[in-house]
Amino acid sequence: MQISNESTPAVAAVAFDAALLRKLNQLGPRYTSYPTADRFSEAFTADDYQHAVARRRDMGARHALSLYLHIPFCNTICYYCACNKVVSKNTAKAALYLTYLQREISMQAALFEGMNQVEQLHFGGGTPTFLSDDQMDGLMAHLHRNFEFAADEQGEYSIEIDPRTVTPARIVTLRRQGFNRISLGVQDFDPAVQQAVNRIQPEEDTLKIIDAARYAGFRSVSIDLIYGLPRQNVISMSQTLNKVIAASPDRIAIYNYAHMPHIFKPQRRIAESELPTPDAKIDMLFLCIKRLTDAGYVYIGMDHFAKPDDDLAIAQRQGRLHRNFQGYSTHAEADLVACGVSAISAVGASYSQNEKTLEAYYQRLDRHELPIARGIKLSMDDLLRRLIIQHLMCHFELSLASIEIAHPIKFSEYFASELAQLELLAADGLLNLDDEWITVTMKGRLLIRNICMVFDRYLDPEKSPLRYSKTI
Repeated sequence: MQISNESTPAVAAVAFDAALLRKLNQLGPRYTSYPTADRFSEAFTADDYQHAVARRRDMGARHALSLYLHIPFCNTICYYCACNKVVSKNTAKAALYLTYLQREISMQAALFEGMNQVEQLHFGGGTPTFLSDDQMDGLMAHLHRNFEFAADEQGEYSIEIDPRTVTPARIVTLRRQGFNRISLGVQDFDPAVQQAVNRIQPEEDTLKIIDAARYAGFRSVSIDLIYGLPRQNVISMSQTLNKVIAASPDRIAIYNYAHMPHIFKPQRRIAESELPTPDAKIDMLFLCIKRLTDAGYVYIGMDHFAKPDDDLAIAQRQGRLHRNFQGYSTHAEADLVACGVSAISAVGASYSQNEKTLEAYYQRLDRHELPIARGIKLSMDDLLRRLIIQHLMCHFELSLASIEIAHPIKFSEYFASELAQLELLAADGLLNLDDEWITVTMKGRLLIRNICMVFDRYLDPEKSPLRYSKTI
């Protein structure tokens, strides 16, 4: 079945083939980076990161920065969650964390002195609004002392919130503090599903926060949903979608729940007997795509939807869309500087990840060291493959000539084995392949991860790592 939106046909349409989705559904990366984070090594040190920054300086870094701050605290635990978090009701823990976070921010700012303009800021977690108003005021003031921020109308300054932990008055305060985009975790409005995942969140509380964000002048409101949760079905998902569409957020992310209790301990509290079957999940995915595209949303790719006039949809039409650890982004050219426990930076031809525990994070900063635990320096082959995967993920097509112009290769020779694998996917109708272009079909867009996996030289096709989720 073809699903389309006539206002932006180049990016909005997908074709749904349930049999093909069942056939090709497999474990694979989500490609928020390439190489993926499981390829990072402890051999990469803080010195390597500083060298990456120095190289950017030597190259005359021209682009503004993107900042990410990780606030790991939550006051309750959601059973589905796979984030790096600290569950506590003790707000004193946040006060201690902030002293170290601000120390790291100052160290990063010193490295980027003279090239420290910020056009994008994102607070994630955990629950960033675990911080009090006064704590957030202090943190934002510290950021502005250390970095130059673009004007509000130019910059994208976003924060993830849990509607259960804020009031409408707090939303107005967040806008005053400089945030202009807001993302709300909803997951599902159905009470039975909420109970099964330990996230009781009345619909009226969420709607009040959305109304408050619009009243306060937030430029964009985003809602996160999950399909595949326990006790979910097509009927309950349809009812949730009715409420989400009525709320009319600017962006909607619908994530596939990956049940991996061997990695994420909270998921062990979920009764596997209550999880929907793989076929039921595919039915829910089809429902989500159809309902949202019928409602006028553009299918950006993977798990993201946006209104046609949203910056994400515009960036995709203009060829400026990018994908990073926060999902799709409009700032393709920006280096990502990430601060906080477990946060991942992407600077030049490198990725680096901070220590994953508070104790190790604090110890490194007490020694006046950047708290980098591991990372990777990208080879020329890594950079080439990253570029290809980014293009396919964001734009569903790739000009082979553009790759040959930018890199000293002949595509058909360098990627001979990959092209042979793509021929098999082309036979399934996922893409069209000729001497000049790889073009993902409407049927292939839902399986874009499968297509990108062909270019991943680190994957062992005989061993699908247990840490990955299913592609659908």
